[in-house]
Amino acid sequence: MFSTFIRRPVLSLVVSIIITLQGLIALRRLPMELFPSVAPPEVNVTVEYTGANAETVTRAAIVPLERAINGVPGMKYMSSDAGNDGVGVVQILFETGTDPDVAAINVQNRVNAVMGQLPSEVIRNGVKIAKEENAMLMYLSIFSSNPDHDEKFLYNFADINVLAELKRINGVGYADVLGAKEYAMRIWLKPDKMRAYRVSTDDVMAALEAFNVEASPGKIGENSDKGDGPLQYTLQYTGKFNTQAEYERLPIRASANGDILRISDVADVEFGTTYFDVEAKYNGRPTASIMLKQLPGSNASEVIAAVKERLKTLKTEAFMPGMDYEFSFDVSRFLDASVHEVLKTCVEAFLLVALVVFLFLQDWRSTLIPIIAVPVSLIGTLFFIQLLGFSLNLITLFALVLAIGIAVDDAIVVV
Repeated sequence: MFSTFIRRPVLSLVVSIIITLQGLIALRRLPMELFPSVAPPEVNVTVEYTGANAETVTRAAIVPLERAINGVPGMKYMSSDAGNDGVGVVQILFETGTDPDVAAINVQNRVNAVMGQLPSEVIRNGVKIAKEENAMLMYLSIFSSNPDHDEKFLYNFADINVLAELKRINGVGYADVLGAKEYAMRIWLKPDKMRAYRVSTDDVMAALEAFNVEASPGKIGENSDKGDGPLQYTLQYTGKFNTQAEYERLPIRASANGDILRISDVADVEFGTTYFDVEAKYNGRPTASIMLKQLPGSNASEVIAAVKERLKTLKTEAFMPGMDYEFSFDVSRFLDASVHEVLKTCVEAFLLVALVVFLFLQDWRSTLIPIIAVPVSLIGTLFFIQLLGFSLNLITLFALVLAIGIAVDDAIVVV
């Protein structure tokens, strides 16, 4: 084979051009990420049992889920965790090579089989099943110079106006605002007043479930197609309450003489957030912190560029006066530095090869051969990187830097 390439230089040139073109095409298609995906696929099942402690969450929700999920195809092991905030998580890790989409579907089918065994509160809040990506892509902070924009306002603004836009960007696998600061009406019960009026927590919960609902009252005056009927009206119910005063006026019970016991008599009603155990700050200011994770197989640099472009548009169209954003963490900084080092090493290698070969051989033709051979071999490597399913990350780029030295040595020896 070697003698064939020596006797036919045109064939050698054509093969080198084909290898280079294949490498350049692969370069545009290769996914780029910070680290290779070496961790096994992971699926998390999250439940929320409002008001329950860790032991109750474990007995009522975690144990039935573990029994149902145990033995799902491809499972390596699983672990669970529950907190006194009523949130429980079942973490399932699968064998390396398992398709994460198939794993999530299998877990979903197992969970659906035991949904009837879970408490009604858990079913109402929803059982969340999600594929977990461990590599963080970006960390975004949204803050404001307006003192009226507190942390809960920024959280809900980001959740409504920013998060939905970021999730639609191609290549974003996970996007969420850290913490749980959704607007919520908090009812702080007074045990002494409840004891005096002989009211239990279940009575308050029953009143909330009975009155704070979305209902369809129906229609009046509907014509049965028999003659001319009266005017038809569609009744409209007020729906769920939205203000603090409406919750305070909500009746718990009424006595025989017409006295009405309301929630404001046994509790303080406050417009707050779902939870308040997590706080985010940026340079001492309240902020909404958004974490983004990359979809497997996507190009990190392209995804980050799309996110930045979308945020520029949102800043002019959706952001309120005084609001701004900042990237606290950006993977592209490391990737750009790594690519820069690879290019820098290539240029240094070409200059050193040309200098060494020309000084010792005193021939421009012999100098040109290794200068061409090194980039052909390196660019052609990109085609095989794509063929083997690898990506451009810190590990593969570091390997290319090391391979440059081997390619330089081989080129000089061949000459």
